[in-house]
Amino acid sequence: MAEPPKQSQQPSKKQWSLSDFDIGKPLGKGKFGRVYLAREIKYKYIVALKVIFKAQIEKYGLHHQLRREMEIQSTLRHPNVLRMYGWFHDDERIFLILEYAHGGELYQELCKLGHLSERQSATYIASLTQALAYCHEKHVIHRDIKPENLLLDHEGRVKIADFGWSVQSRSKRHTMCGTLDYLAPEMVEKKAHDYAVDNWTMGVLCYEFLYGVPPFEAKQQSDTFRRIMKVDLSFPSTPDVSAEAKDLISRLLVKDSSKRLSLEKIMEHPWIVKNADTMGICPK
Repeated sequence: MAEPPKQSQQPSKKQWSLSDFDIGKPLGKGKFGRVYLAREIKYKYIVALKVIFKAQIEKYGLHHQLRREMEIQSTLRHPNVLRMYGWFHDDERIFLILEYAHGGELYQELCKLGHLSERQSATYIASLTQALAYCHEKHVIHRDIKPENLLLDHEGRVKIADFGWSVQSRSKRHTMCGTLDYLAPEMVEKKAHDYAVDNWTMGVLCYEFLYGVPPFEAKQQSDTFRRIMKVDLSFPSTPDVSAEAKDLISRLLVKDSSKRLSLEKIMEHPWIVKNADTMGICPK
């Protein structure tokens, strides 16, 4: 699939507009808008067009967050990060031009299968670890890695898709954000946090891939908070999961953020080395 040319390569167009695209079927619906399959008319490449309603952004006071998301995602270039090619707007809507991920949400695959194999889980974790290492090098903390925010391309490669809660910062942050089941203890306790919140989330994600549910899930929100703060971690007897996988999860789900396994060490962990399909991992 051809990559969209940069706007500088299109001297006749100073800016994208809706007339540049043929709009196809809806791909998804969110709180603030919808996502559509689209084809750029001149160069015939396929994209996903995310349509966000300005009235919703105004209502919820999300101008700063959306601008930050656009600025961060549009600068990232990694095989396991969904590309944002550009954006434009009209009186009522903002349009984000995104890479089209043919395989859809990883969440849907997880729901369909119940849980993933160790080989598939390790391959996804290794790919995401490399993508996060790239983001962290750029001083970007994602802060909301979860199956709903991970997409699969036509070759089954995983892509980090939603940067709505991401931040670009060299200093510690204090905003509590993200999704409850994936929050690190320091965020639950409203303490300063840094890149290590993403490492924690990799442990939660690995657990969910293998067991089909996040590790600290509870009926009441307060119980989930409590379990996270205590790191109340247990491993069900079914499905049968290897000791190496449990070891990796246990080394990531550590309350002291400075003692969590580093992204580099994740890639060197025996479970990753043994199980990750290197053909399914994009090179740096």
